[in-house]
Amino acid sequence: MVSMVIYFHYLLKFDIPTSSNTLTNFLGSVCLLSLLGGFISDTYLNRLYTILIFGSLEVIGLSMVTIQAYSKDLRPDITCEKSCIKGGIALMFYGSLSILAIGTGGVKGALPALGADQFDSKDPKGAKQLGSYFNWYMLSTTFGAMIGVTFVVWVSINKDWYWGFFMGTMAAVVGFIAIALGKPFYHYPPLRSSPLLRIAQVIVVAFKNRRLTLPENPDELFEINDIDKYQYDEKLPHTNQFRLLDKAAIVPLETFPQPWKVCTVTQVEEVKVLTRMLPILASTIIMNTCLAQLQTFSVLQGAFMDQHIFGKKFPPASIPIFPLVFMTFLIPIYEFVVVPFARKITGHPSGITQLQRVGVGLILSIISMGVAGIIEVKRRDQSIKDPFNPISLFWLSFQDGIFGLADMFTIVGLMEFFYKEAPSGMKSLATSFAWLSLSFGYFLSSAFVDIMNAVTKKIAPSKKGWIEGDNLDESNLNLFYWFLAVLSTLNFVVYLLCASWYKYKEDTAESETESRNDQ
Repeated sequence: MVSMVIYFHYLLKFDIPTSSNTLTNFLGSVCLLSLLGGFISDTYLNRLYTILIFGSLEVIGLSMVTIQAYSKDLRPDITCEKSCIKGGIALMFYGSLSILAIGTGGVKGALPALGADQFDSKDPKGAKQLGSYFNWYMLSTTFGAMIGVTFVVWVSINKDWYWGFFMGTMAAVVGFIAIALGKPFYHYPPLRSSPLLRIAQVIVVAFKNRRLTLPENPDELFEINDIDKYQYDEKLPHTNQFRLLDKAAIVPLETFPQPWKVCTVTQVEEVKVLTRMLPILASTIIMNTCLAQLQTFSVLQGAFMDQHIFGKKFPPASIPIFPLVFMTFLIPIYEFVVVPFARKITGHPSGITQLQRVGVGLILSIISMGVAGIIEVKRRDQSIKDPFNPISLFWLSFQDGIFGLADMFTIVGLMEFFYKEAPSGMKSLATSFAWLSLSFGYFLSSAFVDIMNAVTKKIAPSKKGWIEGDNLDESNLNLFYWFLAVLSTLNFVVYLLCASWYKYKEDTAESETESRNDQ
């Protein structure tokens, strides 16, 4: 998908900013729609059926993209220079991307949780395996992406784009068939009522009871102590954070209270858990904004560089291979060397906590943005000095390699964090929060480009935006990268505050037990 920025620019005649924004808006939509897949797989269908239904839409979307790339009647004329996407071409283009976004997003929302459901996180062995699972999930995704940005991109550029999209379509079909073949072996957690309905109920009842006084003893709050009811669900202990929500669990005067008049302590605690997650989610958005910019602009930078590496031509659309190669080698090293060593020191099943892992990723993203700005200065200066002797494409491997490490730490850490910390009936929806963070990052990256161009046009002596037109040599992409580095540094400070404030479910349960024993 990342290489599609080249397809947008050269075949569909978008300019550089529009190509970048179209791609980031599409990827942002994919990640945002993962919430839909997560919601459905928690409430109405099991994870497998959700994957297969949305997978069918993904295949249809890929097929439509392939058809448009094949048919000359569905592509702009080669002589067109501006506003080339209109009429039936626009309908096919935006329709195919919309269906593809819905299908891919729905699969993303259910697939990680389906694998994680096969492990018992309450068992020490299962907890270790769960942490390893997310590493292997990331490694598997990386292998697939490596094939996509090397072999498939080579076919797209040297043969035709529709062959590349056709290969992606067939790969998706094979993948979903493989998923379906595992049906007899999967463990499916029981479906629960709508998580959104439970959240809304707590908020509404707490608002209605806002003038009531909370009991001094939390044990007087409403709870259902039925073993059968919590045979498959997770019963959460009371915590002292967000006490205002506890008013939803104040026992009414009726002997048999109606569900809309009172909530259980467990139901209230589910909302508290999600509320504690929100600052963590918000503080990772800037990092994902940087990721989106680096993905797209690295490909465009490569078009202005010497594309020969070790004597062989390397297409710019394959630039994402750099972080993928780093991740392919480093994920196994992290799993087999770093985690066991850290586990001996910390005693944590994953070596370090999920939030510590995300923090490492945020630091690496700051370094990557700084390096990217330095390399862009070197590229632009050489291109202006000697346009026929540009620097090698290999220079981009430094910024992309560091960001690959950041991605490895951050995305895996977020997925494991949201899955393990989420209430039992919201696992898919909460895991989708990792993709939601990416979604906001992609959408903000589009806004960043437009806002930055608008602002710098007014304040720059040249009266030109930092990223404008079709020629990167006339832009100031390095300043944009450094601006993102400064912004990421400020964001990291905010993240440290949020992470230090957050209490894991195990910690809150232990502290609550200790406080009751003291009483």
